[in-house]
Amino acid sequence: MDIKNMSDYFKANCTFGNKNDSIKRVIDAGYGLSKLYPNTNFVHKMENISKIAPLITQTPNDAAFTIELITEEDTDGVLEMLKTYFFKDEPINTFLNIGECKELEEFSLKCLKDNCSYKAVTKDNEIIGVFLNALMYRPAVDAVPEKAADDCEHPKFKKVLGLMDYIEENFNIFDLYPNTDVILDGKIVSVNTNYRGMGIAGMLTEKTLQYMQSHNIPVMHVLCTSHYSARVLEKLGFHEVYRLNYDDYKVNDEVVLKPSEPHVAARILVKEIADLKINSNGKA
Repeated sequence: MDIKNMSDYFKANCTFGNKNDSIKRVIDAGYGLSKLYPNTNFVHKMENISKIAPLITQTPNDAAFTIELITEEDTDGVLEMLKTYFFKDEPINTFLNIGECKELEEFSLKCLKDNCSYKAVTKDNEIIGVFLNALMYRPAVDAVPEKAADDCEHPKFKKVLGLMDYIEENFNIFDLYPNTDVILDGKIVSVNTNYRGMGIAGMLTEKTLQYMQSHNIPVMHVLCTSHYSARVLEKLGFHEVYRLNYDDYKVNDEVVLKPSEPHVAARILVKEIADLKINSNGKA
């Protein structure tokens, strides 16, 4: 077949970009994150919003994984995953070179007791991603916020807690939602570097939003210290309600934290339950 005949053949038989293309139909009708992560192929089945079937994903090496609730039995695996990836990759941790820090480990894991955190786990039971969440309750009117940094003995992690204390002193998320007594608080999102670019962070977020929906929690709140995690959330419909540029956070007139670009600010992003559009198939 010569070049002209090949061209005519493809025009007549190929449907790239055509609305009738079966592949395109699958993408258009599929899970909402398929447009955000077009290289990820997965099947999402849900019985209903109160009983959600595991989210099954097919990776390029044919290793299926599911998104599941983290249980007490997962504690050691979650910690190992955080020590291997998050503690080393998080921009402020990297800037400070925190290293081994028991206080950081305890701080990261204490939210597991709220039973609203999720993991991405392979069929070999390897945890390859986590979204750790907690429940925030409206403080009493006369409550004095505790400064977490005061009791921290690790000098580097103390600086991280100092930033969080500063933000808490200057911004109260409940002021924006006067009729809300409980908020879902996203703490840590982390994915195994060997599985990044597959949409796992987005899928963990979607599962968390489904928890928010099924438990009728009005708002989800996330403090993002990383530009990349904030970008994922923005693509999922979160919006910014607070921003602190690292250059503006000073102690004794000195900038405390200077992570590498593009990580230039700590930002609080939120998503309200009213913004969640859950259809009859349970897709957000």
